[in-house]
Amino acid sequence: MTKLLAKPSPPADDDCCGGGACNPCVWDYYYAERKKWRLQQVTLKATEEQKIQQQKLSVNN
Repeated sequence: MTKLLAKPSPPADDDCCGGGACNPCVWDYYYAERKKWRLQQVTLKATEEQKIQQQKLSVNN
């Protein structure tokens, strides 16, 4: 079973220097983690919907 990811929190105002020189920036890290979380949420929703459809089919047969 895949570990459920916690929804990432955006960086605090003072976590970013705002200079644009950091590579990666704390915002880059946040957006990458948020993308992973969102993809997992979409996958979980699709899996759940598939299970519901399978249950409906088995009840109707």
